[in-house]
Amino acid sequence: MDISAPSLRAVFTAVKTEFNAGRSTYTPTYTRIATVVPSTTSSEDYAWLGEFSRLREWIGDRHINKMALHSYSIKNKKFEATEGIPSEYIEDDTFGVLMAKFQDMGYAAATHPDELTYACLASGWNTLCYDGQNFFDTEHDVGEGENEKLVSNMQDGALAPWYLLDTRRPLKPLIFQKRKDYQLSAKTDAGNSDHVFMADEYLYGVDARVNAGFGFWQQAFGSKAELTEANFNSAIEKMMGLKSDKGRPLGINPDLLVVGPTNRSKAKALIEAMQKEGGASNTNYQAVEVMVVPWLD
Repeated sequence: MDISAPSLRAVFTAVKTEFNAGRSTYTPTYTRIATVVPSTTSSEDYAWLGEFSRLREWIGDRHINKMALHSYSIKNKKFEATEGIPSEYIEDDTFGVLMAKFQDMGYAAATHPDELTYACLASGWNTLCYDGQNFFDTEHDVGEGENEKLVSNMQDGALAPWYLLDTRRPLKPLIFQKRKDYQLSAKTDAGNSDHVFMADEYLYGVDARVNAGFGFWQQAFGSKAELTEANFNSAIEKMMGLKSDKGRPLGINPDLLVVGPTNRSKAKALIEAMQKEGGASNTNYQAVEVMVVPWLD
């Protein structure tokens, strides 16, 4: 095959087809725990985080909620993956043997939001959220004046972590910020490309500008204690008992238990078995959904 503009377009079409095929083999789950926020600048400010919305009976004039401003922003990051096709594969019309790696590139692009989001969740033990505390912390400041107190959304320990989340609300526990979606492009112009001239290789790559960050800590509970019935029930109770700064119940109702491979069997036994060992009824049967994430632990 002569290397020309039409032949290079044909190669790019083949690369794009395989890339999309690989991307379609994976169904991401990050949108279950993260609100997708479109971004228009290098970073986005989330100063408005801090107070859940609520309706009140309209008596007299409207009551305008004063937004408590917090200093929290998420900066977009660049990500890329690039593969090359040596010119002889195109000249000899054998580039088809290389298409599997472009399928894998598509798969990597599909899994990347999950990897980024769950890595963010796992970093919550030592990464600050909107209130200036670590996302999982024992000292979240809640309340006003005499009613001010410190609230915990974690259990300490030294074991593989597990996470209890409330994902039913429009605003999720985490944020996935998207400035530029994952796009495949080619550097193939033999007349103008320095890389083709120097390396005799045609480049194809995917890139994106995205990042993940934290939303409301109240919708997440992290534990490094053993995943037992008692610890699970304690986490449920603490989440459902959370109140706003004004003292009203937040209505938190966790629906998702996120674990890594280490806690998979314990999570399945705790939530998906109708009976406990010994035959007693399991009161936590299907209390939440179990999600096993390979990027945790």
